[in-house]
Amino acid sequence: MEKFADEALIEVSSGSGGNGCVSFRREKYVPLGGPSGGDGGRGGDVIFEVRRNLRTLAHLRYKQSFKAQNGRDGEGSQRYGRAGADVVIPVPPGTVLKDAATGEIIRDFGRDGNSFVFLRGGNGGWGNIHFKSSVNQAPRKALPGKPGEVRRLRVELRILADIGLVGFPNAGKSSLLDRFTNARPKIAPYPFTTKIPNLGVLTLDDRDIIIADIPGLIEGASGGSGLGIRFLKHISRTAALAFLIDLSADNWREAGDVLYKELEAFSPELVQKPRVILGTKTDLPGTGERLEVLKARYDGEQVRGISVFSGEGIPELARVFGRLANSPGQEAVSPPELHSEGF
Repeated sequence: MEKFADEALIEVSSGSGGNGCVSFRREKYVPLGGPSGGDGGRGGDVIFEVRRNLRTLAHLRYKQSFKAQNGRDGEGSQRYGRAGADVVIPVPPGTVLKDAATGEIIRDFGRDGNSFVFLRGGNGGWGNIHFKSSVNQAPRKALPGKPGEVRRLRVELRILADIGLVGFPNAGKSSLLDRFTNARPKIAPYPFTTKIPNLGVLTLDDRDIIIADIPGLIEGASGGSGLGIRFLKHISRTAALAFLIDLSADNWREAGDVLYKELEAFSPELVQKPRVILGTKTDLPGTGERLEVLKARYDGEQVRGISVFSGEGIPELARVFGRLANSPGQEAVSPPELHSEGF
């Protein structure tokens, strides 16, 4: 759990090309041998590759500098320098590469393929064999290799999921994830049990629906309060959201409005997503009447009551999630190869 990381600053460097060589043939009975200097080898590239068995950026916290190998210098007898080895940086699905200084998005692996050559290595320099001419039979000129490039990057992880669970602490998000999927998030009857995002996979009609549970929000989260604001970016790619409202809590009446305002303050695009409002813990006394008030308050929206403890409304909700996961405008989501437990 402690090893979860969704941001990292790294420095990457492509390899420099090797230098060209100035050399001449020196063989017995060939006193005036011509130029024989070989070219330098090309520097290695910096390549990012998506690895679907990765779930966090923790490996980039421990190693923050990545450098491709330089090309070898050319040698005599027309021996070309060996090319430098590439450096391959593995990242999980949903990774975004940004320029560390400007914040410009360089690559979004939620949309654009699985492999990306970010920096090309420098070309190797020419040896003196390239400069021989009819007027210069013994050129003493060779070119140096081109230098590699160095860039600083901010690497961010945005979880790929179909449904994002949003709610106040202890609203029942982790319990619902546990009920629907084979994820095993930490569950306890006190706030802020969830400290990191959890993923689970709901299999419905031979289709995998990925559900993300993020730490609970509190009022003022968009201004930096609480834990959930840090992880709201992880639901930015979901097809739809589920607002969970604890019907046994004191703030049940205004909870939906507060959640909406916090999400809108963080990103207006989030509140444009399709959503379902879930009144949770309907097995407790008095929650039935509160659910009816909630339905009237959000007339025209999908409002459903569920109880993870008794199973009330759970089968129907699975179908709702299936429809929401196919909502128009859903971004392409690549399910993990493994049915993921929490990070």
